[in-house]
Amino acid sequence: MDQVPGSPQEPQNADGERGLPGCYRHPDRATGIHCTRCERPICPECMVSASVGFQCQDCVRGGSGTGHSAHATAPRTIAGGVVAADPRLITKILLGLNVALFIAVSAADDGLIGRLDLIGLAFDPDQYRLVGVAEGEWYRLVTAMFLHQQVAHIAFNMLSLWWLGPPLEAALGRVRFVALYLIAGLGGSALSYLLAAQNQPSLGASGAIFGLLGATAVLLRRLNHDMKPVLILLALNLVFTFLWPNIAWQAHVGGLVVGAAVAYGMVHAPRDRRTLVHTLTCVVALLAVVAVVWVRTLQLVG
Repeated sequence: MDQVPGSPQEPQNADGERGLPGCYRHPDRATGIHCTRCERPICPECMVSASVGFQCQDCVRGGSGTGHSAHATAPRTIAGGVVAADPRLITKILLGLNVALFIAVSAADDGLIGRLDLIGLAFDPDQYRLVGVAEGEWYRLVTAMFLHQQVAHIAFNMLSLWWLGPPLEAALGRVRFVALYLIAGLGGSALSYLLAAQNQPSLGASGAIFGLLGATAVLLRRLNHDMKPVLILLALNLVFTFLWPNIAWQAHVGGLVVGAAVAYGMVHAPRDRRTLVHTLTCVVALLAVVAVVWVRTLQLVG
């Protein structure tokens, strides 16, 4: 394929600005900003504000221009995902699932939460048997991510999801965003299972939310945006996590670490090996979760 001057394959240095590429439409104008879809250098005149970063005018028009790379004719997110018409769809679905389950649990008998929340190993007097992840109830690692017991709890988590979700969904694409959310939530569940008391129940989307917070920090760093707001928010949430009573700090920390790690692999993957790197990143993270669950299970029943 022929390389187009000023395209991501062959950026041109602008005269008088050593080391900085020139705008793809105005090669004489040096710029450090790149389109978040096709990654071509763009000057202030050519950049269009997007939900995350800036896009070039060709990508905004859907690649209708001529004389540019194939990446512009097939717009992709910074992580290589397909650009969606509604960058909030998955966020809305996740929010709806959490709210729907909250309503269902509130309307059902009190025992429903006890059958779905995260607990390592405990005796259930109603069922006269041992229950928990260690007893083979692996589904609790997932169902606990969508459970909430108090209105304030779900309200805080859903507001956080609505604030953090759409920018990440727009930047990563729907499939990668779903993977990030679920794997981060599983990371939080796994660390809770490992470190919390075996008979201590826990629930909530906080692990996944902290994963989104960690991913936001990684994305902003990748885009060279100001890190202060997200770092301040992260610090405040961590202080709240460790000082407020009855909070499963293990889920918060586990989700934060796993979410940041998965996001790093997604936004820093080489363009020509994105699918491979993204797949390996998710597989390694899932294997780490499985390893933690296996170790803890051996401790409890081995």
